[in-house]
Amino acid sequence: MSDAEPTPAIHDMGGLSRFRCSPVERDEAPPDAFGKRVDALRQVLAQKGLMTVDELRRGIEAIPEPEYFGLTYYERWLTSITGLLLEKGVVTPEELA
Repeated sequence: MSDAEPTPAIHDMGGLSRFRCSPVERDEAPPDAFGKRVDALRQVLAQKGLMTVDELRRGIEAIPEPEYFGLTYYERWLTSITGLLLEKGVVTPEELA
């Protein structure tokens, strides 16, 4: 058995080791109106069987690093949701323009 420290969990930046998790900071502020609308959209899409939370996570992890750090929490969600709906053919790029 090794004496090495266990590997900590990896943050959602695509599993890159340099983004190892640090202690969670509690943010007690409720989501703003935009965040509530994005979460409502996620819930409706999940209820209709159009996406899963795992797919949402995959989409967030796929956001390129420079873009990822320029987005807010719910903007990352919306970016993931949009990409997933395009990928599944639910919407077209023209419909999003």
